[in-house]
Amino acid sequence: MRFVYSFAVMLALLAGQTGLVRADDYPSRPIHVFTTSSAGGISDIFMRVLGEAMRERLGQPLIIENRPGGAGNIAARACQDAVPDGYTICIINADPLIYNQFLFKKISFDPEHGLSPIVNLFHLIQVLVINSDLGAKTVDELIAVSKAKPGTLNYLTASVPLAVYMDSLKGDKGADWVRVPFKGGGEATNAILGGSTPIGLIGLGNVMAQITAGKMTALALTNNIRTPLLPNVPTFADLGYKGAPSQTWYGLFAPAGTPKAIIDRLNAEVMRVVKDQAFQDKYIISRGQVPAINTPEEFAKEILEDRVAAKDVVKESGLEPQ
Repeated sequence: MRFVYSFAVMLALLAGQTGLVRADDYPSRPIHVFTTSSAGGISDIFMRVLGEAMRERLGQPLIIENRPGGAGNIAARACQDAVPDGYTICIINADPLIYNQFLFKKISFDPEHGLSPIVNLFHLIQVLVINSDLGAKTVDELIAVSKAKPGTLNYLTASVPLAVYMDSLKGDKGADWVRVPFKGGGEATNAILGGSTPIGLIGLGNVMAQITAGKMTALALTNNIRTPLLPNVPTFADLGYKGAPSQTWYGLFAPAGTPKAIIDRLNAEVMRVVKDQAFQDKYIISRGQVPAINTPEEFAKEILEDRVAAKDVVKESGLEPQ
């Protein structure tokens, strides 16, 4: 009996390793999704919307579990360590996969081998915003405010290239501000609104409503892509800044070893949802994002290319691993 059980386990493991899994039998229970953002953050909001559409296609719900903090490493580690059976996936932004190995002496997961790409979902349009009470209307005016209040203005951003923007402005223009930790889009938005951290370089989707309401002022778009949502806001390139690239993507991943049949099934279902123009208009473009859907193989190639560029960005920034 013990032999029969062991043999059955071995066959199951071999099936998982070779991808011989019937994708038409999947899923038979809810799928858990780890996010790098807190509740209300961009990835959290998007996955809840996508989850509703996916439930109709898969017949099972997506259970969202927020794992913010640790520069994205916490969610990535949780996803990597899950059973690779297709019932745990994660939405991860670019930094944990391409930047963190160059920024930390030790990280808790393997960015090169710990996760399997499923699909790239979207790129963010990033925007430099301030609490409107600061009174600045341009980047130069913000720099002047910072000089008048030395050491008192905090800023936040989740992205290393965006921190490089701020450090460059600090060095080139004599600005005076201090970076504080970024935990998630929802918390970041509240920090800017509350005035404790009145400056943010953040995904437009997090703050568009506050900009429209006049509670925040948008000063510049940091990924050098214009948006019809803010037609009068310049890009950093428009202002003459030629710094590090700052595109930030969010993609779906599964633990390494997840059967390819399941990876391909998830990819196909997500692409069917996200390729719908009405879905794109309502849940991506209108929220300050750019669709980026592709195949697992194409996404894996992008990640390799981004990682090479990230290594150069970190080296040129002079940032030392912590």
